[in-house]
Amino acid sequence: MIGTELLDDPAADARAVDRELRDIARLNVLFGGTRAVVRELAPFFARGAGRGAAPWTLLDVGTGLGDIPRAAARAARRHGITLRLVGIERNRTAARLARGGNWDEPLSAIVADGGALPLPSRSVDVIVASQVLHHVPRATAAHWIAEFDRVARRAVVLADLRRSRLAMAGVWAACFGLAMDGVTRRDAVTSLRRGYSRLEFDALLAEAGVPAQARHRAGFRIVAAWKPTEP
Repeated sequence: MIGTELLDDPAADARAVDRELRDIARLNVLFGGTRAVVRELAPFFARGAGRGAAPWTLLDVGTGLGDIPRAAARAARRHGITLRLVGIERNRTAARLARGGNWDEPLSAIVADGGALPLPSRSVDVIVASQVLHHVPRATAAHWIAEFDRVARRAVVLADLRRSRLAMAGVWAACFGLAMDGVTRRDAVTSLRRGYSRLEFDALLAEAGVPAQARHRAGFRIVAAWKPTEP
């Protein structure tokens, strides 16, 4: 692993975690993290059951404040789909923060590990993992992806960071200009250093045995989405 980040530590200081997660939520809106996930989910929602259908469950691995799954819920409603949101976090502070806040969309958050989901196969409609895979070694990331493919029924959406020196300089300057916490500035650069090329992300997907290929998205994002195949 390259460097260390605050959110690598499940026992990190609660106040520091709160500050960083709020900064990350702002960066997700401003620099494409939220948009990348919602864009990948849109085709699955468009093919969904429509109004009056049973709610779908969406599991967000490494949910942070829960800002991205809540954006997904708003997008799903435009297609007549209601999402029941569940977030997974290794950090107890993050799980508590994800449940709270002044949000219109309720979210249940549990403390668990992304590579050992406490769920049976095909028990969740959609799994999202945004900017979480770069926090674990790549062999572990491939195992996590295979676990997501096991548990999801309708779709898996992965979104992470594309490694780029230009993006590193840009995010540092943006965090500074937006008066974000110094730890956020440092961790944002470390996250990009840990990011992926498309070839590297494709290799992860192949190792996990899933039918998907990586694509670039605006904001130096890299994404992949697929419908799990029945065993």
